[in-house]
Amino acid sequence: MKHEIQMLSEQLQNVRLEVEGAIAIVTMARPKAMNALNNQTLGELESLFHYFKKDKDILGVIITGEGKAFVAGADISQMNGYNAEQGRDYADYAQSVFNKIEALEKPVIAAVNGYALGGGCELSMSCDIRIASEKAVFGQPEVNLGVIPCFGGTQRLSRLVGTGIAKELIFTARNVKPDEAKAIGLVNKVVPEESLMDEAKAMMALILTKAPMAVRYAKVAINEGINMDLRRGLEFEKDVCALTFGSEDSKEGMSAFLGKRPAEFKNC
Repeated sequence: MKHEIQMLSEQLQNVRLEVEGAIAIVTMARPKAMNALNNQTLGELESLFHYFKKDKDILGVIITGEGKAFVAGADISQMNGYNAEQGRDYADYAQSVFNKIEALEKPVIAAVNGYALGGGCELSMSCDIRIASEKAVFGQPEVNLGVIPCFGGTQRLSRLVGTGIAKELIFTARNVKPDEAKAIGLVNKVVPEESLMDEAKAMMALILTKAPMAVRYAKVAINEGINMDLRRGLEFEKDVCALTFGSEDSKEGMSAFLGKRPAEFKNC
């Protein structure tokens, strides 16, 4: 492991980092608190994704949880007693961290092992792909506390499953089991508990056989284009596509296809 990432790992208390080849595995590791998101945990996530952005050897990230929870929500013991300004600041900080995860120009998979409630569901939705264990449970229970989802839940959930279903889940605060989560488009895949990490690693390994630059720009085109009208989104797609045509990887990919050989991409 690189010296810098080794030092970073040693500073972590609520999150654990492992690197397997080009894949960084981030484990939410505060099991006694069901991996609840307090400021320290958010700060550790922020530090990790700041590092992942600049480390060219890390090409993909998997996030999972230790114990019974992926992340069971925000830390209510920390939030209790917040006034309006403090509540907004907490939401602002969490949103900024999740925005960094979403904006990372590398694929991020959430391997949801257990409870993904409130901020945990919102964390999973900031990832590109969600694979759920059969033991996973999703939900946005904030109205039970007299507040609303504020780590991105009202926005990302609506974009993933549509406003009607998002309103139902947020208004009722009910839990969603994996099969329903798959049916409504909240998760991509449901797998047995014991094979969750193998499935997540296998999917990431498949992604990493593709041209990293093309995957990166595809993510940018999707993330940015979803906030545009169709005409502007199509124009943006053409501009981003042009960047890929100018890459060495596009020349290698097409040459390999025509030569009927495996491509050897160099991320340039």
